[in-house]
Amino acid sequence: MSDSSASTAGRPRIDTSKRTWLIASGCAGAVGGVAVAVPFVSSFQPSEKAKAAGAPVEADIGALQVGEKMTVEWRGKPVWILKRSPQQVAELPKLDPLLADPQSKRNPDEFTPQYARNEHRSIKPEILVVVGICTHLGCSPTDRFQPGPQASLPDNWEGGFLCPCHGSTFDLAGRVFKNKPAPDNLPVPPHMYLSDTRLLIGDDKKA
Repeated sequence: MSDSSASTAGRPRIDTSKRTWLIASGCAGAVGGVAVAVPFVSSFQPSEKAKAAGAPVEADIGALQVGEKMTVEWRGKPVWILKRSPQQVAELPKLDPLLADPQSKRNPDEFTPQYARNEHRSIKPEILVVVGICTHLGCSPTDRFQPGPQASLPDNWEGGFLCPCHGSTFDLAGRVFKNKPAPDNLPVPPHMYLSDTRLLIGDDKKA
């Protein structure tokens, strides 16, 4: 009785177990190659976070009360949205003699869009929108909305922001006071209103 695995007609004997192992190894290698290749190729594609980094950001300010500030992130930076009282807005022009750039004429294309080149530095007088980063060395100022004498502030303080790093002070329009390390006012980012209660930060095409 003949052995089916033995060589016949001069053909070499086939080891079926070895053939099965070679096929399995080849398949595993191909799958592994695909598994390695996919992450490598996908690394050239921007992540969702990277895509969103420069995208405009919507902010709902419907619940924002007078004297309150909210912060949204745009391009990795904190953007402050402050609702000022009519009295606070009315006091802004009185500070002009104390400010380094009261009319926001210094580097306007970089720090102040056309629609914010006014006393209140905003589209709507009561709503301030600024990037909360000091123009000196990039620290984030702290809120000092309460008027009156306070530590590290003058006795005639009317409210604003204090940079804790080197003492630069800004009024409630983000304008820097004279003789301070910060060379410029806080930047006003491009923004526009989608409705009375919805702000779009990062786009002002319709403004």
